[in-house]
Amino acid sequence: MSERISREELVKIYNIEVTFFDELVDSGLLDIQTENETCYLMYEDLPSFERFTNWHYDLEINLPGLEVIHNMLKKMEGLKQKNRELMSKLSAISNKYEDI
Repeated sequence: MSERISREELVKIYNIEVTFFDELVDSGLLDIQTENETCYLMYEDLPSFERFTNWHYDLEINLPGLEVIHNMLKKMEGLKQKNRELMSKLSAISNKYEDI
């Protein structure tokens, strides 16, 4: 089983409100696993959790703002990937014509 940390531990370690964690989950920004009525966050999702926590507490960005920023960053990453694919295709076409 993958490593995970409970919601209660996260609240204590990061000194955040349980309601903030629950709002992240309810909004779909975090995925959790529930076992025996305990919520767990997978270690692989910790960087996202930390980013949201920093944005919220340090930069005072509210939940709707977190959702907007998260969605924009996902779109940007998708566009970067599409750009890499197009550049690769362009390079392949360019190489094909150089051989002629």
